[in-house]
Amino acid sequence: MGRITILISMMRARVTGQRDGGTPPPVYPDARASRPRYNTPTAMNSRRASPLSAGKTPPAAAASPWRASRERLRDRELKRDAVIRAAAREFNRKGYHNTSLDDIAAALEVTKPTVYYYVTSKEQLLFQCFVAGVEQIRAAFRQVRQLAVPARERLNAVLRHYGEAVASEFGWCMVRAEDQDLSPAMSRHIKSLKSEIDQGIRRLIREGIQDGSIEPCDPKMTAFAVAGALNWIAHWYREDRSLTGAQIASAFVTVFEGGLRPRRGTLRIDARARRQRVRGALAR
Repeated sequence: MGRITILISMMRARVTGQRDGGTPPPVYPDARASRPRYNTPTAMNSRRASPLSAGKTPPAAAASPWRASRERLRDRELKRDAVIRAAAREFNRKGYHNTSLDDIAAALEVTKPTVYYYVTSKEQLLFQCFVAGVEQIRAAFRQVRQLAVPARERLNAVLRHYGEAVASEFGWCMVRAEDQDLSPAMSRHIKSLKSEIDQGIRRLIREGIQDGSIEPCDPKMTAFAVAGALNWIAHWYREDRSLTGAQIASAFVTVFEGGLRPRRGTLRIDARARRQRVRGALAR
């Protein structure tokens, strides 16, 4: 009985000591308070930037659907260009009226409906062949526009591209498209593009007369003579000949160069007479 009394007294003393400021009971930390918080920008960024576990590779990025569309568009343009070039070769070989879409499809080793997927008619094919050739000349005009050289040199550069275009597979279409039975709208477009080329050549001739790099002449007649000589290449030139289109164009430009270059030596004229000839040429 005495032992029990002693144990009860000791337990009461322990409880009393805790209440009177004795050793406090141990405080166990709250597990939730020790967790890092991810609702701040810094913590969220650090969480995103955490390194990958060892042995793991980052997931592959999904392919862009627009990339596939661009590739399909590029593939379609390449095939359409092949159809136009094949048509130009057939027109050059057999003529427009003697060439059918079946002939063009056979040359490409495809079906006729495949050709219709890229063009709507044989008439549109001829027109596109014409545009493909003329665009090479138009591009040359744009290129020389920024050159700080005499007008005669700019004209020569354009005429070289002109000659190469006419000697290409598009030459026959460039020269003969207007003579075919095309719709009025297409005929007007062809005439408009040809007039643009003609006016561009005349403009360079006038600029050459003004800067002294071209002998005074009639710009209109000179442009007709130059373009007529170049256009005739399409009637006799064939790609299997010994000279390339670029060599033919260069040879023609050399001839033009001799005729357009200002005269020297015994053919020199005084400044006053030259000014009069320049004014007369530019007035035409």
